[in-house]
Amino acid sequence: MPDTSRTKIAVAGLGYVGLSNAVLLAGHHTVAALEIDEGRVAKVAAGLSPIEDAEISKHLAERELDLQATTDAAEALAGAEFVVIATPTNYDPRTNHFDTSSVEAVIAQARVHAPAATIVIKSTIPVGFTNRMRAETGFDGILFSPEFLREGKALYDCLYPSRVIVGDHGAPAHRFADMLVDAAEKDDVPVLFTSSSEAEAIKLFSNTYLAMRVAFFNELDSYAVAHGLNPKEIIDGVSLEPRIGDHYNNPSFGYGGYCLPKDTKQLLANYEAVPQNLIAAIVESNRTRKDFIADQIIARKPKVVGVYRLVMKAGSDNFRDSSIQGIMKRVKAKGIECIVYEPALPEDDFFNSRVERDLGAFKQDADLIIANRRAPELSDVAEKLYTRDLFGVD
Repeated sequence: MPDTSRTKIAVAGLGYVGLSNAVLLAGHHTVAALEIDEGRVAKVAAGLSPIEDAEISKHLAERELDLQATTDAAEALAGAEFVVIATPTNYDPRTNHFDTSSVEAVIAQARVHAPAATIVIKSTIPVGFTNRMRAETGFDGILFSPEFLREGKALYDCLYPSRVIVGDHGAPAHRFADMLVDAAEKDDVPVLFTSSSEAEAIKLFSNTYLAMRVAFFNELDSYAVAHGLNPKEIIDGVSLEPRIGDHYNNPSFGYGGYCLPKDTKQLLANYEAVPQNLIAAIVESNRTRKDFIADQIIARKPKVVGVYRLVMKAGSDNFRDSSIQGIMKRVKAKGIECIVYEPALPEDDFFNSRVERDLGAFKQDADLIIANRRAPELSDVAEKLYTRDLFGVD
């Protein structure tokens, strides 16, 4: 049986990865969340979720959680047996690698305020990063445990995980895995222990495979559109092959969200001198798809394009690197006016495009509406709608 004794765990970062793990573990352990955003800390203190995630909101409101949030590193880290790092590692186009500075900063804080704590990195990092941190700090208690969470369903995916992977074979790694499995509501969760670099590679290759699948069906859709064929019939037929299956096959404006674009580019950078063709093609395919979609929109000669939602996934409020933004930029470069309907935006302007919060006014002002995914509230303007959503699923 897993060891369920109460443990103090510090979680750095209250984005969808950090917050979902903090809420998951706080049902069984004492969790102190460290976050630089005072607004997020205040919301968690009030029992409110600072991100859009139905399960997180429900747990914060209804469950008895031993969870505190603070901006004070010493307060959060002192006495912690585990420090979970879930700070952002955005892809830096100047260096062609992830910016891991926030992770390195938390590691340094943890070594000062919780020197005996096992540090578990959940942020996505380059292959070899954990070993480098161990060497630079002289501390072997730094582990990597990849997350496989969907934005908007992050806590659900923690409660019902596809697998738990920890990049170490020692006792702390097993104890951390036990805590995740014990807090989950799914039975018989697959658990895998690997070396650290292998765990890092699992994360990048998993997301790149998903991006490859998105890119494949998007290129199928582009071919069908270019030749006047019915893409749904082709996809239905292809998906009847059991080795392919009828999942993750719905065309889109391109793979986006937060993880897939940055993780594919980081994996490509990790190859460096290693011969490859496929990984580069996956990255390039996404650019080509957005070019194709933008050309299709521009060819319709709209005067005002309405951009319906910047988010990539239903139930999410995160639109970093969403593919529809790439479409919007290409359309605007041709001098076409764009207006944006995005309730998650507090600003009245998005990159010099008007943000319209009145859906009725948005529908009236746009003569063409683009949407990465269909929504029931657009059914009355179907004649204005441009989407590649064939199956009505994310």
